[in-house]
Amino acid sequence: MRFYEFKPVKHIKPLSPPEARLHKLKHSAELAKSAVKTEKDFQKRQKALVKQIKQQGKGRPTNNPNQTL
Repeated sequence: MRFYEFKPVKHIKPLSPPEARLHKLKHSAELAKSAVKTEKDFQKRQKALVKQIKQQGKGRPTNNPNQTL
């Protein structure tokens, strides 16, 4: 590569303490929203699984002596 093909590096200045606090709060809020969504999805899957198991149990009884009704 030639020297003129390089892009100049843009400097990123550090955040001031108030800006850093805001950034931290926003990031923790995003993580909390993500955790709530994950938990809701988990509970929804568990509820559907329990419902499916209950429906299977109400099916036609079999003549298996080892199965309890």
